Amino acid sequence: MAKSVIDNKLNLLSTRAGFNQALRHFKTALGFSEDISQGYNLADILNEALENQELENHQIIPIINILLADKFGYKSKSENLDSILNDLKNLSTTVKTWNLINFIMVCYSSDGTPQVVNPANIEALDSLLPLNSGELVVCYAGSNYIEDDSIIKAALEDFIKLLYGGKIKGKKAYMDDNTNVEASKPEAPVSSKLVSSNISKKYGVVVTNELFHNGNVEAWKRIIESYVTAHSGCDVLVWYEGERINDINALFKWGKVKRGCPIMFSVVGESLKNISKLKKYLFEGASSRYEVFLRGQVGAVLDLF
Repeated sequence: MAKSVIDNKLNLLSTRAGFNQALRHFKTALGFSEDISQGYNLADILNEALENQELENHQIIPIINILLADKFGYKSKSENLDSILNDLKNLSTTVKTWNLINFIMVCYSSDGTPQVVNPANIEALDSLLPLNSGELVVCYAGSNYIEDDSIIKAALEDFIKLLYGGKIKGKKAYMDDNTNVEASKPEAPVSSKLVSSNISKKYGVVVTNELFHNGNVEAWKRIIESYVTAHSGCDVLVWYEGERINDINALFKWGKVKRGCPIMFSVVGESLKNISKLKKYLFEGASSRYEVFLRGQVGAVLDLF
């Protein structure tokens, strides 16, 4: 096949299905464009659309690029984290006072999955924690009130300082006490309190057994199976050292996970319930008391929830 055909960037449009897919994407993006012009934060809009199943995850980054970067001229700054971040309350509180600027934060997990948040929304930020060393964070900033690009770029530099726990005082250029400014900024959609697909924050479970061995693995698998069965539409994601674990057996095979090591988990789904109960069971399953979860008929789902 000729190279010109292989490299043709319009191949998607060569079929009716591809053309219709692209057309729906463009219409969706244009609809969001009007919302941004009215002062809405794009992260809030995207998360609401994801929750309502009006959007798919693979559309997120293209929409951010075409709207924020190309159409509205937002500036951006990326950061590969050099330390673990466990508390972003100061960041959220400070950014909320910078009412002349809209910030959008995109966090990429170790498997490359992007999650988009409005950093002024503390609940959304908390759902991402902890952010692990090496993870990529990209912040976008733009304003309907500030025309000087140097101010926006300075705000991005200050945002990164806040990310690492720094204190930023003053910065009158980013804020305005004029009530007309606050009144003109619409409220975030209620449904955007959590990040994409209603994912909980990451919870840590410390291993108290000498080694997270095969028995602990089987206990965790049965506990998670029980939770997912009892909570239709939910799933439990497991993380270790910042990496998403798709096969829990890998935690045993690596032979790394010993007493005192934390394993992280989060819950994703439409209705996040009984997470504290799940954490309690997973803690027991990571201890020397794991055998209680291995009892019962083979293949039967435990009635834990």
